[in-house]
Amino acid sequence: MSEDLLYGRHPLLEALRSGSRRFEEIAVLEGGRGTGFSEIIQRARTLGIKLTFRSREALTALAGTAHHQGVVARVSSTEYVEVEDVLAVAEARGETPFLLALDQLQDPQNLGSLLRSAEGAGVHGVILLRRGGVGLTGAVAKASAGALERLPVARVANLSETLRWLQQRGLWAVGAVPQGGTCIWEADLAGPLVLVLGGEGRGLRPLVARQCDRLVTIPMRGTLTALNTAVAGAVCLFEVLRQQVRQPPVIPHSGAKKTLDTRKLEE
Repeated sequence: MSEDLLYGRHPLLEALRSGSRRFEEIAVLEGGRGTGFSEIIQRARTLGIKLTFRSREALTALAGTAHHQGVVARVSSTEYVEVEDVLAVAEARGETPFLLALDQLQDPQNLGSLLRSAEGAGVHGVILLRRGGVGLTGAVAKASAGALERLPVARVANLSETLRWLQQRGLWAVGAVPQGGTCIWEADLAGPLVLVLGGEGRGLRPLVARQCDRLVTIPMRGTLTALNTAVAGAVCLFEVLRQQVRQPPVIPHSGAKKTLDTRKLEE
């Protein structure tokens, strides 16, 4: 099994509490004090995880960054799921399916922030591209503040094909664009849907945008033409949540089950 580095007190604590990762070693700052240190050490000893104490310089060298908050762990890599598994989460909860798809997002901080917002908004899972975008790195895990340990993430080769497959299963594909879409406050977002966000700078690729059932735009009064991707995504996610909590759950009728072919090449 491949390994990742996980650092930051909150992401590490969430992984320990949820049991989502297999820990090989937890390295803690010598003489470390503050929120989380005692619980991390106690849980590591209770679970029989190898525990070492190192200098701040040694932890920085291990993590590859100084933003480790005094804890670095060697853990099993995050396991990606299938898109079908994400839908199964919604079905098991008896909730209206709510997915987030990201089209070639590049920045780990943006991805981590979006995972945190998605988990808070009740998203059942996130869809990433297998190539052309950032994956689930240690920086993403830290920026997600533990959300990565609670949120299923799928990777696909072809986002347009995946959206088409989800539409066949009764979901609406709603793409967010900086300009030209329906005002998000006026769009009907209460039903089963996958919210699609584009990458930094370029936004949604044309083929992906055309596959969406509708495009929405956040109205702005200032001189700037667009928000940061993570901020815009959070606005959209919580508008969907606002509308969905006011409506009874909508469970789409899938008809005959059809397996998504993930072997197709990227657009």
